Amino acid sequence: MASTTTADDEPDGAAEDAESESALETARRQLQRAAALVDVDQHIVERLTHPKAVHEVTVPIERDDGTVDVFTGYRAQHDSVRGPFKGGLRYHPDVTRDECVGLGMWMTWKCAVMDIPFGGAKGGVAVDPKSLSDAEAERLTRRFAGELRDVIGPNTDIPAPDMGTTPQTMAWLMDAYSMQEGETTPGVVTGKPPVVGGSEGRDGAPGRSVALVTREAVEYDGRELAETTVAIQGFGSVGANAARLLDEWGADVVAVSDVNGAIYDERGLDTHAVQSHGEQPEAVMGHDAPATLTNAELLELDVDVLIPAAVGNVLTEENAHDVDADLIVEGANGPTTSGAGKVFAERDVPVIPDILANAGGVTVSYFEWLQDINRRKWSLERVHEELDAEMLSAWHRVREEYEARDVTWRDAAYVVALERVAAAHAARGLWP
Repeated sequence: MASTTTADDEPDGAAEDAESESALETARRQLQRAAALVDVDQHIVERLTHPKAVHEVTVPIERDDGTVDVFTGYRAQHDSVRGPFKGGLRYHPDVTRDECVGLGMWMTWKCAVMDIPFGGAKGGVAVDPKSLSDAEAERLTRRFAGELRDVIGPNTDIPAPDMGTTPQTMAWLMDAYSMQEGETTPGVVTGKPPVVGGSEGRDGAPGRSVALVTREAVEYDGRELAETTVAIQGFGSVGANAARLLDEWGADVVAVSDVNGAIYDERGLDTHAVQSHGEQPEAVMGHDAPATLTNAELLELDVDVLIPAAVGNVLTEENAHDVDADLIVEGANGPTTSGAGKVFAERDVPVIPDILANAGGVTVSYFEWLQDINRRKWSLERVHEELDAEMLSAWHRVREEYEARDVTWRDAAYVVALERVAAAHAARGLWP
């Protein structure tokens, strides 16, 4: 399993194993589950079951040795009733149409739960980014931008980094789009380097939101953060930033991992001394620690909080009974399968869903978009202040539904999201 994720979004329902559960199947189950809890027009639910559009494009590039390879790219646009489509672009061999549709649906809910005026989208290219040189990655990105030119834009659809892509990828995409438009258009993407219109604090935002929500959930459970043990699977942008903040706030982060395995210290790790995936890929196991574990063993540690922040479908029906954490906070997109979600609900193990916990990424992307269209830069302090306020507001709104309806945290978050999206559809009506 990979050690990195970005988090622009998760599962719950009928039991299925990880291998047979796609993002689209899971997203549709979640929608139906939330719809059963909300008084909403079923015609609107039916519309939300399907994406508005899915664009499939051919992306040929010339390799450094002069040969030509052809890749397939996608952009799934789920819903734009509340604003422009928004969502990541990933480079990964397993990118498919259905995966993009499912992840785009999650982005719709994530933006709605945060009350951000965006809709959901997702896209990517089916390619192994490790097989690309920097020059090949640039050529791929610029060609992909050209193929998507007619369906993206600062008021239409705004991509962002995701698995296998970086701020540099977004800078190339923005430049390619701008050259075709004949003017610099920084608002066409978010997650760019600050020097070309990116926001301060964007890289660390998903991890910061995971840490904030973890802190609130621990306090809601009547615990002291200073007396809380935390295990984090994945030490990329999300996991490392969450770990370091929780460490600074007094929690004992006892285990972290990358693709090769985990390090463990029951007294708590010095998380700032452990290099993240971005600082030094696959460096976690090289850090001196009292014990090492597999990634599977990390998930079953006896800790207060487990944060799966690597990849999807790591908590399954098969291992859910062995998870010994009292609280799970989803840092990755979709780390919990439907079968595992059912087991955790039966065991009364709270699971704070990714559409709330890691929503800091899309929230600061929204801030970046505002900065770009207004040509006015924010300080890091303002970004953190605004992000913290937005995350706390979303937490309190979801908590209200959780308490009022006696449902799981995931169901509560989906109720908040669906009510907002459905209300917007009802207000706008069906054209023509």
